[in-house]
Amino acid sequence: MYLKTQNRKLMHTQQVRKAVILVAGFGTRFLPATKAMPKEMLPVIDVPAVQLSVEEAVAAGVKDIILVTGSSKRAIEDHFDSNDELERALENSGKKSFLKEIRRLQKLANFIYVRQPRPLGNGHATLMAEAAVGNEPFVLMYPDDYIVSRENPVARMISIYEEYESPVMGLLPVPKSMITKYGIAYVNKIKPGVHEVTGVIEKPTLKQAPSNLASLKGYVLPPAIFSYLKKVKKGKGGELWLPDAVDLYNKKHAVIGCELSGEIYDLGSKLGWLKANIAEGLRRPDLASDLKKFLKKLHA
Repeated sequence: MYLKTQNRKLMHTQQVRKAVILVAGFGTRFLPATKAMPKEMLPVIDVPAVQLSVEEAVAAGVKDIILVTGSSKRAIEDHFDSNDELERALENSGKKSFLKEIRRLQKLANFIYVRQPRPLGNGHATLMAEAAVGNEPFVLMYPDDYIVSRENPVARMISIYEEYESPVMGLLPVPKSMITKYGIAYVNKIKPGVHEVTGVIEKPTLKQAPSNLASLKGYVLPPAIFSYLKKVKKGKGGELWLPDAVDLYNKKHAVIGCELSGEIYDLGSKLGWLKANIAEGLRRPDLASDLKKFLKKLHA
């Protein structure tokens, strides 16, 4: 069912130039912290989760970042915008490194903001981006899925999309203890690290699980997915879900699974967010030594 690899020149123009990042949810698992602050602004040390996604997409060659927001998400827009008062204060106090960093954020990409009026599912949120995406393929990202890897996960997914010219689903091998927490893919292996996806079962038991490959990180999708989103029926909670549209597409066309590697942290859960902060702190030269001493003291 999968498409054969297309012959390509060594030098080519990247097809995937846009990323849609879904940040419209309420973030109820972090209440009361998220009552007035977007969950996606909770930082891993000093970098908000949404910025981690943006940086990853930009490093993979994406030029346009489309953020699908909701109510009480203005802080996300402000984060990537200029702040004259803050910039003057930093300049006057000689804090040049901070000034350079916040000015860098403004120039990371072309930022486009789309509002989802009500929380009607991630499929509905994706549909909100249709006009901004236009007739181009795009990366669909979930900021909750933070993968620490030597290889940029988004860049790998884009390369597989351009090789097979077919929708790409991010897959990550997970241990048995985590299988019941994710959507697990039915796959037929094409080559090492690349699979044909024939379906996904949500949160299976170990006995039900067809593989250990969890659907994570997001997708690279063709613009045709919007027509499938308009056809798919409402699912759980009476909402529109993107995986249902991908499944509908998969009945007639190939969907490719791109196997990713690295350590996964669920920034949408308290424990996952806490683990990410500790792990990142241990990697930071300015924090690692004191943090190690603190953790050893806790163990004593």
